[in-house]
Amino acid sequence: MKMRNCRIIMKKELKSLYSEKTIIFAILLQLFIAMFSSFLIVGLASMYDPESLSRYSTVKYPIGYAGDASPLLTGLEESSDFVVYRMDLSTAVAALKERKLSAVVWAPDTPPDSEYPVKITLYSIQNDIQSTVVTTKLKAVFLSYEEMLREVRSDRLNVLPVTLNLPSSTTGSDFYEFVYGLLIPLLIFMPAIISSALIIDLITEEFQHETLETLLSTPMTFSEMIWGKILACFVLVPIQSGAWLLLLMINGIAIQGAVPMLLHVCAGSLALILLGTLTALYYRERTNAQFIFSTALVVVILFTLAIPGNPANLLVRLSVGAVGTEHWIILGLVTAVTVLLGIVTTLYAERVKNYIFTVR
Repeated sequence: MKMRNCRIIMKKELKSLYSEKTIIFAILLQLFIAMFSSFLIVGLASMYDPESLSRYSTVKYPIGYAGDASPLLTGLEESSDFVVYRMDLSTAVAALKERKLSAVVWAPDTPPDSEYPVKITLYSIQNDIQSTVVTTKLKAVFLSYEEMLREVRSDRLNVLPVTLNLPSSTTGSDFYEFVYGLLIPLLIFMPAIISSALIIDLITEEFQHETLETLLSTPMTFSEMIWGKILACFVLVPIQSGAWLLLLMINGIAIQGAVPMLLHVCAGSLALILLGTLTALYYRERTNAQFIFSTALVVVILFTLAIPGNPANLLVRLSVGAVGTEHWIILGLVTAVTVLLGIVTTLYAERVKNYIFTVR
């Protein structure tokens, strides 16, 4: 197999991808999102942890309070986040529907030392970002009120509760957990998944458009043609993943092991691309190949994530510099599997070529 012929096919496919505007727009969209990853993080972190969004709000929200005066009312009035209005429940709910209020709290006339539980009802607007912020801020007042009730009713306990000494968490712990635990592995593996699906299209279109004979009439083999397409898909992975890492670091996200991360992603991506190649060579029809490969890929990803030392966990540890030299052993194993898949792909490509021309 001549690398020169593989490079010719690779350049041909990259030029065709450049003319394919959908692929170019998809790559540019990824890079555009990466350039504004700070805004992306704030938006996604608000879904992952609504409390993180409430920290950015300094507005005093108007809320209605219905019911008898209680320590809960005092806590709400002392809070710097709310302006409390005493009113009837029906009037308060009507004002909430007109969005004159951000929330309505109804408290029964149950005294704190009563033997009955105290049931607090909160009315808010559904599917509203402001309601999420208000609910999160009300949670702090409710927890303080609950703590007061526990102290008042502590004489009813027959046994002493077990004291848990939990470590105090920093204000941004959820933010960093989201960034390093979810966002970075997702962005790094995205180019690998795109390239592994792209190789199926590049190979199956040769069978469906019946252009194989034209390509093979040139002084190149079927295997060289396949490997040229594989290289065209593979070269996109380090470019895209590297761009993601660079733009994340420009946005102020510290990444310790960028180079080892790229090496692991490249090795794993090539393995996925080779699996996509084998799937395309076996089915030789785009719809069936994409369906089977996508379904199998989801199953493999779910199974892999269940393993303690999975690739996503390894990338997280590399990004924060919390991994030893054992990751090189994992990289060596993945590389060995990739080399084996490459040999299998070459042998199977020759077998497919012989079968095709025998049938014709």
